[in-house]
Amino acid sequence: MARKPNTEQRREQIVNGLLEAIGEHGYDKATIQTIARKAGLAPGLIHYHFQNKEGILLELVKSLAAVAQRRYESLAAPATNAAARLNAYIDARLALGNGAEPRAVAAWVVIGAEAIRQPQVRAAYQDAVAAERVLLETLLHDYLRERGKSPASAGRLAAALIAFMEGAFQLSSAAGDIMPSGYAADMALQLVGRFADAEPDIR
Repeated sequence: MARKPNTEQRREQIVNGLLEAIGEHGYDKATIQTIARKAGLAPGLIHYHFQNKEGILLELVKSLAAVAQRRYESLAAPATNAAARLNAYIDARLALGNGAEPRAVAAWVVIGAEAIRQPQVRAAYQDAVAAERVLLETLLHDYLRERGKSPASAGRLAAALIAFMEGAFQLSSAAGDIMPSGYAADMALQLVGRFADAEPDIR
């Protein structure tokens, strides 16, 4: 594998530095100095690669979306039918175990909060959620058809599942100790199955 250009490596270091800083200090207290320390770089290098902290956060949105997509693709690679691909998606987003990253979940919750306050972050967050909805709607459409059910409600079910996931991320970050371990992926699969059972058959 070819080595990444130095600029790309540095930018990744800085983005990972923000990810770590958010986990320990939150976004507001994640100063450039803190990010630089977590990244193992001088503060001046941060300003060389990014205009400001918001720019790093915008890059983190893209990075987290890409990591989530790669985890899904890895889990879905052996899938041979629509149900297995949907299960891979839910596991990629909600299951514990290999590839799960609590820091990324916590950072995503912070990004959602910043999306309320910062228009550029809101736009990036909405783009990521829109892409997620398109993928999930396609998976649900195929899953319902595979079961002989009408896929007419796949879009609304996709939106509901995204809302479920966002809520699960929030609770995992803020109240993880009081939530049952591993509940989110199992319950998402059960909810989808029960929804499918209730849908009309394809005529």
